Amino acid sequence: MKESSSRFPNTDLKHRNWTTPDDALRQLRSGMRVFVGSGCAAPQSLVAALARRGADVFDVEIIHILTFGDAPYSHRELLANFRHNAFFIGPNVRAAVHQGVADYTPVFLSDIPALFRRKQIHLDIALVQVSPPDAHGFCSFGVSVDVVKAAVENADYVVAEVNPNMPRTLGDSFVHVSALDALVQSNEPLLEFANDPLSPESLKMGEFIASLVEDGATLQTGIGEIPSAVMACLGHRKNLGMHTEMFTEAVIPLIESGVINCRRKTLLPGKIVTSFCFGTRKLYDYIHDNPFFEFRPTEFTNDPFQIARNSKMVAISSAIEVDLTGQVCADSIGGKFYSGFGGQVDFIRGAARSDGGKPIIALPSTTRDGKISRIVPWLKTGAGVVTSRADVHYVVTEYGIAFLHGKSVRERALALIHIAHPKFRDELMREAREARFVHPQQIALPAGQQPYPRKHEVEETFKDGLNVRFRPIQPTDEALLKELFYSHSEQTVYQRYMMHTRHLSHEQVQKFVTLDYQNDFALVGLIPHEGRERMICVGRYIRDTASSEAEVAFTVHDDFQTRGIGSFLLKQLMRIGRENGIQAFTADVLADNHAMLHIFNAAAGKMETSLDSGVCHVRFELTESM
Repeated sequence: MKESSSRFPNTDLKHRNWTTPDDALRQLRSGMRVFVGSGCAAPQSLVAALARRGADVFDVEIIHILTFGDAPYSHRELLANFRHNAFFIGPNVRAAVHQGVADYTPVFLSDIPALFRRKQIHLDIALVQVSPPDAHGFCSFGVSVDVVKAAVENADYVVAEVNPNMPRTLGDSFVHVSALDALVQSNEPLLEFANDPLSPESLKMGEFIASLVEDGATLQTGIGEIPSAVMACLGHRKNLGMHTEMFTEAVIPLIESGVINCRRKTLLPGKIVTSFCFGTRKLYDYIHDNPFFEFRPTEFTNDPFQIARNSKMVAISSAIEVDLTGQVCADSIGGKFYSGFGGQVDFIRGAARSDGGKPIIALPSTTRDGKISRIVPWLKTGAGVVTSRADVHYVVTEYGIAFLHGKSVRERALALIHIAHPKFRDELMREAREARFVHPQQIALPAGQQPYPRKHEVEETFKDGLNVRFRPIQPTDEALLKELFYSHSEQTVYQRYMMHTRHLSHEQVQKFVTLDYQNDFALVGLIPHEGRERMICVGRYIRDTASSEAEVAFTVHDDFQTRGIGSFLLKQLMRIGRENGIQAFTADVLADNHAMLHIFNAAAGKMETSLDSGVCHVRFELTESM
């Protein structure tokens, strides 16, 4: 894109509404309401002229969603002249809102255009920035269509800063010059937003989130480290699509590599559907006249019913804190408003209703200084709930993934404590016990518990095409483990526990599912069953603290034996044990359990055995050749 004024057509010969910023703002009167364009498209020359006009007017309300650049109308010295009202609080107005000299209106991003169209919020003036008119007289709203299009279509008086540096984006993103009451020429560079470098924590979250994204999924992403980290971790996926309120240039590598091609989208295939974007000149040049991008207003992009039309819709949103019941605070720090609702609830609900959709809330486990947990027993006093506990499905930190939907408060608390920062887990468990979120005797997570080892997740296909997903056990697996136990035959129970037992106590089950993933480890096998997952096998080892050996045991549900699952489970445990410094496995097997002894003999190669009172004691080294 060239930045010379040659991109301006000779519309000044055809239209008489070209003017200067100051002359355009002479229409402003006391008591009016003024809309200011969004994000990186905020019209800076018009904003400056608005501030210069301030001394001559009183009680003018300024409204907008997130904007970048200067916001002089929020300054204290203009308090009698302007009152600012943010639908989404950005850094340029946050101090004014905190001081009570500016307002915040909580609202879903999808609802704002209707407020303008129904005149619930009447707009006297709209100040926006657009691309130069094309040969047919149409200007593009460029990087911000969002709520701007509705504002322009419903304001009494519209002033457009016409800038050749604004990319011409395609879609429902145009306005004819005849709908603009005043045109102001500008050659100022567009405001830019650069992504921050990715931290190790954000990359870890990106890996966890990427593990939830299937080939052919459609993505919603946002701004900040976490969305950028997710993009960086999706290079191995295929045929992804995008339907999002916004994006940054973190998506460009995935587009250029063909990972994001939108071919398998079920709504507007072949198009990235979006409403606005933040980025640098590189992004603005990339989207200019690019038919791959379809820019639309938020009443379309953020409509949960439209979002749900995308199959495998994955929505990724951030949070300030999440309590142990799953309530999400995303717009305030305690009683201090920080940002806004934006599109979080729109996309969480849309993805939840999508066929195969996954709504995800992602947040670091602590504040940047590491002093405060962001998984909390209770939201801070004054904090607001943006996403309700019933809306939440997945919560992700750098320590793992908690799936909450359809889970009890006890299961939710355990899952969230499991992905909290280790140094806060004991405190969170104590608070959970005191609040009766969990059993009064709920055991604490092991002091040396490692982050959830996602690397040990694996899928394997066995006889008759049975596909089994194996993963490390989690504290929330109590119910699945009990279900597996109670489905065993008496013979399987006796062979596994060497006693006839009909009951696993809550204390026993807790110990079975609450491991440190290093000295104590368990792997479970899961299959789809009646809209959920069913546990069909479990294998574990427990290290002898006085040596480098560990006792190993495993069991497979009666209906799934003789398919090679036990052998696979043992080999996986042997590999994981070696990685964690285990040098040998031991096991006690009933002498007449020939199937189990055969599995050990086949896996171990060289095995030491001894017989005592009908029990065969087995020992074998975990050599690298296994």
